[in-house]
Amino acid sequence: MLTWIEAAACGAGGGLIAEAVVTLGRLREWQQARHTARANAEALPEVGRFVDPLADSLAALLRVALGGAAGWLLHTEVTGMYAAVMVGASAPALLAQVGRAATPAEALGDRSGGDEPRGAASEPGPAGSPGLSAVAGDGEAAS
Repeated sequence: MLTWIEAAACGAGGGLIAEAVVTLGRLREWQQARHTARANAEALPEVGRFVDPLADSLAALLRVALGGAAGWLLHTEVTGMYAAVMVGASAPALLAQVGRAATPAEALGDRSGGDEPRGAASEPGPAGSPGLSAVAGDGEAAS
């Protein structure tokens, strides 16, 4: 098991890796646009059309912070560096799912008792919020 500082550092690293992959995708789009412009003898596109340094830097900083926070929050659950890096890389989706859970037991995935299928909410969420089954996965119905 990792200490909280190790898990937070690995989680932050995972967030940084995930943001680097996003930035690479934007740079690849710019590269493709440049190749297309060269092939058609057109003006080359500016990198600023694909990368916004201020906004992208702030997003990267927040992603690193979320990765570190997720690593810290889950340091007792992760058993290795790879797991902590994956927690950090998936921090925005992971923390959003935990935030949508109606009860702490649902946040931890505790489905003790009842014959309900996995993903079905035993109680509706707070007023105006859907139960867990409405938010299972990425908008997909729970199975």
